[in-house]
Parts: sequence; C-alpha cells; structure tokens
Amino acid sequence: MLHLRQFASVALCATAFIAGNAAAQSYPDKPIRLVVPYAPGGSTDIIARHISEPLSKALGQPIVVDNKAGAGGLIGTAEVARAAPDGYTLAMGTVSTMVIFPATHPKPGYSVDSFVPITNIAAMPNVLVVNPKLPANNLRELIALLKANPDKYSYASSGKGTINHMLGESFQAGAGVKIQHVPYKGSGAAMNDVMGGQVDILFDQLPSSKPHIDSGRMKLLGVIAPKRLSTYPNVMTMEEAGLKGFDDQAWYGLVAPAKTPPAVLARLSSAMKQVLSMPEVRARIEHAGAIPVGNTSAEYAAQIKSEMEKTRKLVKERNISFED
Repeated sequence: MLHLRQFASVALCATAFIAGNAAAQSYPDKPIRLVVPYAPGGSTDIIARHISEPLSKALGQPIVVDNKAGAGGLIGTAEVARAAPDGYTLAMGTVSTMVIFPATHPKPGYSVDSFVPITNIAAMPNVLVVNPKLPANNLRELIALLKANPDKYSYASSGKGTINHMLGESFQAGAGVKIQHVPYKGSGAAMNDVMGGQVDILFDQLPSSKPHIDSGRMKLLGVIAPKRLSTYPNVMTMEEAGLKGFDDQAWYGLVAPAKTPPAVLARLSSAMKQVLSMPEVRARIEHAGAIPVGNTSAEYAAQIKSEMEKTRKLVKERNISFED
C-alpha cells in the first residue's frame, strides 16, 4: 500500500500531467511570439513575415514577429532558449544560430539541445561574388588566379564564425587556395567594401547580392547550391568547378524551446505543413530568392546534427580561431 506521502506525490504528478495535457490540447489560446534574432529587413526577417500571417490563420491566434538583434543572432536565440516551453515563444533558426555558433562559440548562451526543431521553412542559395575589376570571369578562372597568387586577394565576411566566414574557409579548403579573411561587424559594410574595391571577394546569400549583381556593381562567379540558378543559368556551381560536396545553402527554420509538450509541437508542425502547402506562400518565398522546404522535425534535427559535425570538422582542420 502507498503511504500518505507517496500517495500525495503520485496525485500531484497526475494532476500536473492532466493540467499540462489540457493546456496542450487547448493550444494556442493567446498570441504567439516569433523571435527573429536579427534586425528587420534581412533574409530571416523576410521569411518570418512571409509565414507569420498564414500561420496565424492556421492556428487561430496572432503571430507577433519580434526582432531581437545582436551578437550575430546570439542574443535573441538565447532569449528563446530561456523562455517557457509552452509554445508561445518560438524562434527563427538559421545556420549561424543553430549550427555554427553552438559548434564554435565558446559561450553562446545555449546549446543545440536547448531547442526542438519544428521544420526547416526555406533554403536559400549562397553565392560567390567579386569586385567587377577582379580579372576572372568564371569560377575556374578565379581558382586559377588565386592559386597563382596565394594570400594576394581577400574575402569579406560579416564577422568571425558567421556563415560567410565558414563559406570562405570551405572554399579555400576545397579549392586549395589561400585568401585573406577580412571580418566586418555586419554584411552591409562587407558588401560595400567589396563593391568599393577595398576587398575582392564576398560569400553571400543571393537576395542581398542580387540587386548589385544585376546593376553590375558586383560580378557573380559561383553558386553554392545543388544546381545552377534559373535566374543565372550560365553561372556554374561549386561542384561543377571541382569542389565536391560544397553545396551549402543558408536556411531558415522554426524552433521551439526544449521540453515543449509533444501535443503543442504536433499542432505547430501540422500548421506549418498547411502553410507551406499554400501556393501563394510558396510563391512569396520563391520571390525572395529562397526554396520552400517544409521537412519533418526529425529530418530538420538530422540536418542540424549533420551540418554541426561538418562545421566542427572544418574548424579543426582549418585551425580556425574565434578569438578577437
């Protein structure tokens, strides 16, 4: 027989379970906060706003997009990691916040285990662009130029440990070249100096570079994606230039704090599947230069794990330091 104290403990646990299950079943019954860990207007913010209205309709509650920029995405992401795991505070996860920072940053303020991946919303091709005066007109010519002139040329990034930085390191490793890394405190300053000729090369996401490519202020030489872009069919991929396995794309996913109830996660997954099946939503994402994905939670988690292992291996092999 149970002692009185044991009975009380069991009853308390049962009550908590029933209450938690009831809360999950009624989810959502108030507005949901979607944290974008970057400033308004960037690629992550654009994707978040493309899905926020249809997701709000699918769930029957407002989705409030909250931009919490700072430290390359660490501040907003760490805030969500500390939030109550009730489904009312979610985050936009990116390669930088979900993979690179947890794998490389000494004190990011969270780990990959701080979150439950819900779905990868969209992937976005990365590109290699150069100053128009650089004497190379395609990827093979650029690699030949860099091999003949080790450390003569430079590439800009939006900071140490960012996706732009990691792409530059991957390119050097795959192509067997040496380029000087020039880190900036943001992508805007990096891009401006490439266009101005102070730095030669930039690895970037397509949407932010596209206006400058089309205007002739930057020259597109390579695509970092599984296949060529329909908008620039004459520009080869890294694979075509001999860099096997170098098709890393930027991506933008939806994540929740760890220990969020399974019923809540299932509701969010179902709603996101509904949203990403809408032709008008897919069209908006594609217009932003991205590719709708919408994989399962397990697939997204496996993707994050695989990319994290790849990043750790790259950092070790390249002996990359993140000290200032």
